[in-house]
Amino acid sequence: QVQLAESGGGLVQAGDSLRLSCAASGRTFSNYAVAWFRQAPGKERDFVAGVSVSHGTNYADSIKDRFTASRDNAKNMVYLQMNNLKPEDTGVYFCAARFLGLVTTRQYDYWGQGTQVTVSS
Repeated sequence: QVQLAESGGGLVQAGDSLRLSCAASGRTFSNYAVAWFRQAPGKERDFVAGVSVSHGTNYADSIKDRFTASRDNAKNMVYLQMNNLKPEDTGVYFCAARFLGLVTTRQYDYWGQGTQVTVSS
């Protein structure tokens, strides 16, 4: 079992920055790929960014060059640095973990409860 807990969401204005954090506990965290998803009201939960076990990264086209995902295995933490936020970035952001392989689909084994990010124009 891996437990995940997100934090760092909030209400910001367009152009602002936020850093989301995800604290992981349980099994050997370094063996899990981790990813961030977001879900806007009335929409599906979509892949935003991910970090593989070897620290490679993958990003959705909509947030490339604005968001940076990273992990600190020593602290069992995952981060999502979000810059130049836009109203369309609004949604609930979820942290997810998957044994070994990073994928951009929702096929993850463990999920956090999510943190709300609201970007006003």
